[in-house]
Amino acid sequence: MPVLRLARRLFWDQWRLIDDEVAAEARSVEAESASDTTGKANAAGARAGRGAPDKGRKRGRQGQRGAQRKRGEAEGLAPAKALTPTKASAKAGFDWRVIVILITVSVSLGLQEYYGERAYFQKLFPYQAPDSYWTLKSYAWWSGWRVFGYVILPAFTILCMPGERLRDYFISPRGFFRHLWIYVVLYLLILPAVIIASQTDSFSRTYPFYKLANRSGFDFWAWQALYAIQFVALEFFFRGYMLRGLGRSMGAKAIFVMSVPYCMIHFGKPFPETMGAIGAGIILGTLAMRTKSIWGGIVIHIGVALTMDLLALGHCPPAETGQPCRGH
Repeated sequence: MPVLRLARRLFWDQWRLIDDEVAAEARSVEAESASDTTGKANAAGARAGRGAPDKGRKRGRQGQRGAQRKRGEAEGLAPAKALTPTKASAKAGFDWRVIVILITVSVSLGLQEYYGERAYFQKLFPYQAPDSYWTLKSYAWWSGWRVFGYVILPAFTILCMPGERLRDYFISPRGFFRHLWIYVVLYLLILPAVIIASQTDSFSRTYPFYKLANRSGFDFWAWQALYAIQFVALEFFFRGYMLRGLGRSMGAKAIFVMSVPYCMIHFGKPFPETMGAIGAGIILGTLAMRTKSIWGGIVIHIGVALTMDLLALGHCPPAETGQPCRGH
């Protein structure tokens, strides 16, 4: 069937390519490690040879044979010696970075749920008249916690892990610019669904989140800036930190692991949007792993969110009435 063939080309084939890239990267790392081992063994043999020629040459040959044996084991060409549980786990593909990343994800989401929501801000800083921007400040608290939980905390763990580099976590825009047309097409495909959804009662009661966005241009654009900042943070967390960190062990399956918490952070929004987050997570995750960039997801998120809020403003009272947009 044409639909199945198209789905296979857009998704299944892409996931296989992701797995191939992950396998190629792993082989490259193993080859580099084996080369370093050989170099060290040769250098040790040379140093020993200068002091005791016969004994040094013997040790050098032993070092070379040991390095060759390790390369053979890595390539499946020679049987490996008995390993301790820790070394056996490493040979089987155990990656301790997965543990670090998943624990960090759990801690981050937990902190944001209990301390990063507006309700906690309201508890710490009760409303005192005549603070006309108290509600906007509560959203600044919410957005700031997203930056901490989605960017600062994960970035700290990356910098603490030996051999890890922040720039490897899909933050480069180069892959995005080469595939810009894909994201334009995605936006145009999403737009009709957004327009249809904007006519529903649940949509107008949910958006914009900041119910005073209709009060002035400053209110609207200040809210959009806070909203956009948290989208940048969100994409780094889910499509950068999780996918790069988990992908080296799981390959394309990391996309589906990431989609679980990504769907869950949409709980409380309209049901169609929450279910749609599953598909969005898979699509944006696939694109992030193929393009090695999170910026497409950022642009899509900001563009769709801005469109939704502009459509929602059409259901809000005019600014001169002084009435906020309706909500739950």
